[in-house]
Amino acid sequence: MRTFFKYVLATITGLFLFGAVSFLLTLAFVAAVTSTSDEVTVASNSVLELKLDRPITERKQDAEFTPFGAGNSSIGLLNLKEVIRRAKKDDDIRGILLNLDVVQGGMASLEEVRNALIDFKKSGKFIVAYHETGSEKSYYLSSVADEIYLHPQGLLEFNGLSSEVFFYKRLFDKLGVEPFIFRVGSFKSAVEPYFRESFSDSARYQTVSFLNSINDHTVQQIAAARKLPLGRLKTIQDSMSVHNADDAQRLGLVTKLGYYDEVLDYLRGKLKLEKNKKPSLVSLSTYEKADKDDDNTSGNRIAVIYAEGDIVGGKGGEESIGGTKFAETIRKARLDDKVKAIVLRINSPGGSALASDVIYREVMLARAAKKPVIASMSDVAASGGYYIAMGCDTIVAHPNTITGSIGVFGVLPNLGPLLSDKLGITVDRVTTGKFSDVPTVTRRLTPFEQQTLQREVERTYADFTSKAAKGRNMPVERLRRLASGRVWSGIEAKERGLVDVLGSYDDALAIAARRAGLKQDDYRVQNLPRRKSAFESLLSMFGSSEEAEARAMKSQLGPLFPIYQQYRAVTQMQGVQARLPYELSIQ
Repeated sequence: MRTFFKYVLATITGLFLFGAVSFLLTLAFVAAVTSTSDEVTVASNSVLELKLDRPITERKQDAEFTPFGAGNSSIGLLNLKEVIRRAKKDDDIRGILLNLDVVQGGMASLEEVRNALIDFKKSGKFIVAYHETGSEKSYYLSSVADEIYLHPQGLLEFNGLSSEVFFYKRLFDKLGVEPFIFRVGSFKSAVEPYFRESFSDSARYQTVSFLNSINDHTVQQIAAARKLPLGRLKTIQDSMSVHNADDAQRLGLVTKLGYYDEVLDYLRGKLKLEKNKKPSLVSLSTYEKADKDDDNTSGNRIAVIYAEGDIVGGKGGEESIGGTKFAETIRKARLDDKVKAIVLRINSPGGSALASDVIYREVMLARAAKKPVIASMSDVAASGGYYIAMGCDTIVAHPNTITGSIGVFGVLPNLGPLLSDKLGITVDRVTTGKFSDVPTVTRRLTPFEQQTLQREVERTYADFTSKAAKGRNMPVERLRRLASGRVWSGIEAKERGLVDVLGSYDDALAIAARRAGLKQDDYRVQNLPRRKSAFESLLSMFGSSEEAEARAMKSQLGPLFPIYQQYRAVTQMQGVQARLPYELSIQ
């Protein structure tokens, strides 16, 4: 009887799993079919409404089902720019409504969007912005609008940029974790949160420097757009003079206080509609599906390779840069005769020094094959992110890009006190030699072992800086004065010769085409690596669930998620790291 029930239970479980899998596969199939067949036609006399209420990433991420629930979707930066560019030429689109609250995106990404909006206005079409609550970043975008509406009871943040860092020394002391730190350069402060309680003088100095550089550039852009004196705008920001909607209007930051229905009244006037006629608003997702005119049949290609996320060994994942995978992607582009040039689009704080060098090697081989390779830096291209860019023919960065951080470090925690004193776990070992258990996390390193590991970090740093000096055509001594792990803004890096051009992705693409001898309409863009389809993403949920788990943790932990990320980063670090100091979040 027991055997009978065992088989019945196994059968029921199997049927349940089969039904669940069939249901999910059906959903994926329906989604795939509808996503390709639901093209829409935009009505004449319409307004494109942009609600940037999802994170802005380099490439669009669709929501996907995972064992932990539905993942988050994002707005693709280049998708968004393409939509704005098409709307500029579309006779059916009369203007854009920016419906903005808190915009989630890096400063360089936002500048790309903002420049696309400025270009849109060259067509003579209008832009109107509406805020219920306006963040510093959302106001940076809306500052280009002809009219800026703020809810009468709304708030507008305009008090400068800030960046907070979590420090874990006291936590480690309480837990009994002793971190052994190996680094080169007084500015290589990525490891400071593990053994300090606050910024070191050098870390604070560099953060103040690049943060002020980014803020100054941002305020200059806003002052020009709003036709306000720069000094007055800086005074408003520094004194936090904007407390409410009335302040924002009185000081000239917004043009009108009004509700959303009053914005619709404004649109009726612009579109010359009757009072009871509803304006035709087209959402971003709808306009993406609208008919596209693409008659370019050129056989020439420019490969745009997106390197977004931490740099890790192996193939990595959808949200990381796997050294093996990206090296293979560059190699295929190098060997493809149709690909005439490569643009490496980088948005990365760095990571594994070894994986960075694997990618760097393929960049150098592409250059040796006389195939132009252009680096396009987005929000962040620092440490390992700079490593993979430094071999390119030309490096293009935004004024707001965070880059540099040419330095390396290693962390090896001693968990012995935690195991024995806190958890009651003791460790014994048998070895065949004096150093057979190195590296280990269950005992203190001896001075000799520490010196040995420090020398390896220094050797990696020497290699990093020598290759950077070669790529930048400058003496290694000068390069090392700019290195030491110091972080620079794009403007600061350009002044010091670490980047060649201040510009956008479009500028990098134009440089690549020019270097390859291609005219504007004589090539097509090939986006790499290939993204998983919705169906493939669904199937992958039955395999590795690490990224799905991370998304679920982000949803559950909210503002505490950065602490979890730091914990995961420490536990997964392998070998020497070329990584940006801290997990920078500019607000």
